[in-house]
Formats: sequence, C-alpha cells, structure tokens
Amino acid sequence: MNLALRDIRHHRGRFVLTSIGLGLLLGVVISMGGIYRGLVADAVAILQSTGADLWVVQQNTNGPFAESSRIQEDLRYRIAAVPGVAQAAPLSFQSVQIERRGKPFRFFLIGYDYRPGLGLGGPPALIAGRPIAQKHYQMVVSQAMNMPLGDTIHLGLHDYTVVGITGKLVSSSGDPVAFVTLADAQDIQFKQENNAIRNDRARLAAWVAARPGLGAGQERLLKASLAGLTESTHTVNTVVARLAPGAELGRVQAVIGRWNHLRALSTEEQVEILTKGMIEKARMQLGMFRVILLVISGVIISLIIYTSTLDKIRVIATLKLIGSQNRVIVAMILQQSLLMGLIAYFTGYVLVRLTHKNFPRRIELVPLDLQVLFVIVLVICTVSSLVGIRKAMRVDPAEALGG
Repeated sequence: MNLALRDIRHHRGRFVLTSIGLGLLLGVVISMGGIYRGLVADAVAILQSTGADLWVVQQNTNGPFAESSRIQEDLRYRIAAVPGVAQAAPLSFQSVQIERRGKPFRFFLIGYDYRPGLGLGGPPALIAGRPIAQKHYQMVVSQAMNMPLGDTIHLGLHDYTVVGITGKLVSSSGDPVAFVTLADAQDIQFKQENNAIRNDRARLAAWVAARPGLGAGQERLLKASLAGLTESTHTVNTVVARLAPGAELGRVQAVIGRWNHLRALSTEEQVEILTKGMIEKARMQLGMFRVILLVISGVIISLIIYTSTLDKIRVIATLKLIGSQNRVIVAMILQQSLLMGLIAYFTGYVLVRLTHKNFPRRIELVPLDLQVLFVIVLVICTVSSLVGIRKAMRVDPAEALGG
C-alpha cells in the first residue's frame, strides 16, 4: 500500500489544482528561458544568413547592428583586393516604421547587391516568388511581414513591389526583415525630397555669394562639389567579406585595420557584441524573474506540504503508535512533494510547447535548459518537503489517542 497515493486520492481536488497552479508558474519559467534563447537566435539570424567571415565598419565603432556605422560604398573594391579575401560586398541596414492600413508598420530593411555572384547578405532560400531581378522598385520580404506576392509598399519617394517571400527572418530587435537592392536602400535612407534639395542648393549658393573673392571658375567648381556632397547616396553601413580557403582571419583583419578609418570585425566578434551587449540586460532581467518564480514555487510547495502534514497529524501519530518506521512517513511526504513537482513541470512544459508559436517573439526550447530546470524542480521539491518532514518527526504518538 502506497500511503502517498492514498492520501492524494483522499485530497484529490486540492492536489490537482495546486499542481496545475504550479504548472502555470513553471510554464512561465520555461517560456522565459525560451524567450532568452529566442533573443540570441534572433540577434545572430542576420549574421548567419549572410555567410560572411568579416564585417568592415567605421573606425572605433561596433557597427553595424549595435552602433551606427557609415563608410563609402567603393571601399568594397579595396577590401576585395586584400590578400585572402575571396569576395566583398556592401550592405545597408535601416529600421523603418511607416503607417500601413492605419496602423504602425515596423520592419528592418537590408540593401544588398542583387547581381548574381557579386553580393553577400541577400535573402536566404525563398519559399515563394523569385529573387530581385532589376535595380529598382522590387523587394523580397520575410514571412513575418504578412505581405503577399504582388503587394506594394511606399518607401521614401517610390513604391516597391513584393516579388519574393523568405522564411521568418527577423532582426535583433524582433522586427521582420525585408530586402531591396543597395541602390534602392541608399535612396530610401539618404535621398532627399526635391524641396529639400532645392533648399540646400539655395543655401550653398548664398554661402558662395557671401565670398566675393572667388573667381567664376572656382565658384562653379565649389558649387558643383558641395552640391554633389549633399546629394550623394553612395554610403553603406558595412562591407562584408568572405575569405578564401586557407586564408588567416587575423592577418586579413590586421591588413584592413591599418586603414585608419576602418575596423574589421569577425562574425564571432559580432556575435559577442550582440549577445553580450545588446541582450545582456534582457538576459539578467529574465534570469532574475526566473529565480523569483522558482523561489515562489518552492514556497508554495512548502506551504502545501506543511498544511497537508498538519491535516494528517493524527494519522501520522497513529502510524507511529502501531510501530511504523520513520522512513515510511518521510517517504510518504517526500513522494507527495516530488509528484506535485513532476506534474507541475510537465503541465508547464506541455502548455509552453502548445502555445510557443503564438508568442510575439521567438521562443527556443533548448533540451539542456529543460533538463537543468527539471533537476532544479526536483531539488526544490526535495528541500520543500523538509518542512513537512520536520513537523511529522515531532509528532507524539500519544496524539493518536487524544481528543
């Protein structure tokens, strides 16, 4: 006869409701761990999709994701000429938020060299449609943007048509990703409207007119140069590079780093910047809440086991009176505590497994995290049962005969 199971059947409703309540708490704990893993997966998703080995950014910056970085587009040719570099391509990144159908619509826009064999960082494998085939006004969107093929969106000064759909690729902030050509991305990010261009030209003309010592030729040259600078869009956020087989990463980085206005970051360094910098506080916050919830779960188990022990004082006293060993009573209380924890754990796991795809952010359930949490739950249940065991060991057998 198993005393723990007989007692559970006697108080079935209370035990089941308590286990389900604990299961909801543990479900939140599991989901928080999955949210952190999802943050890490989202942070490195774009890095992994590009297939690049090096990210060349502005000097003294941690760009292009964690910090702003702007370099000239034509640096791709200098980087491609570095010994050990097999391919180099410029990329443009920007977060865009517009009004669409009366609601805020936010996404992450990537501009890349769409020409076959010349670009890196383009969209991964498409699930519908085709890649971008012309220089302007076409885009590929991720599945998370919920835009069908042929749909159009207005960005900057022009409309762009969806020609392809890729998987659920998101940025480090969780925004869905869209791809356009590098030329379009630069126009969207840097191209000014006609009124703004006219205003800048008028300001430049007034500045030149205030300097009467300039000759006519110098004046025309200065106006043309300044106007060209203000209207130029040939700027990118990074130039990514893929190394040739056998090339030494550190040596290539050192060569590029000798150019005083550039910094070459490896993909591993970018991953560290993103995971240790951008989501470190989120990790600490989620970790703190997980600890708090686990402590609360332990307190609840302790209270339930303690109150359950109080309800069984006369039964425990009777067991002692008829000569039952202490290990029988200890086993009964410990088994109830462990069973409650196991039911709660699997309730929380099933709940999260059934609902994790409906969360607004990605949830990654890592087997190692689940196994560690399972062991922690068993430890908490064991420690929590000590409160009831301590009370049971102090019960006087004479209480079985009391009124």
